[in-house]
Amino acid sequence: MATTRRPGGRSARVQAAVHRAVTDLVCERGADQVTIPAVAERAEVNPTTVYRRWGSIPALLAEVAAAEESGPPAPTGDLGADLAAYAEWTLADLSRPGGIAFFRAEVAADVDERRAGLRECLKRSSTTIEALLDRARGAGHEVPALTDVIDRVVAPLYFRVVFSIPGTDAAYARGLASALHREA
Repeated sequence: MATTRRPGGRSARVQAAVHRAVTDLVCERGADQVTIPAVAERAEVNPTTVYRRWGSIPALLAEVAAAEESGPPAPTGDLGADLAAYAEWTLADLSRPGGIAFFRAEVAADVDERRAGLRECLKRSSTTIEALLDRARGAGHEVPALTDVIDRVVAPLYFRVVFSIPGTDAAYARGLASALHREA
């Protein structure tokens, strides 16, 4: 007889408590100071539960980061508006509680995990940007190259958020998008 997982129940409560604990601890201490025993204590679960389900802090941080993402806005085909919306979403995602800490954790594990985390992060961003560019191309717009969007919109936002550079706000994000759109 096949078993099925119930939506909800104890498993969902444990996952929600652990996710909340991770987010709180990352915001309070930084991702590099989060441990499985600390997460378990905060979530009021046994550490073996966390080890059994997630195995490691990098795996747990990656799951929480993915679960916390709201997802970028759907492309409309209006290149200027879509680039601006994507830039604002990127900034908001990085600026949310724990956002940049989760990114740092995703790419700061051991060398192999860091490479895998960086590849996955770039893949997610590239897929989203390509969909935006394809939609605009389908609407008859000239579109910039994917690398131009990454180099001129995404990378500056990551850099400025990582280094807490003043003036990194929605207007700045829209300005990056607007400058690239004018040249497309």
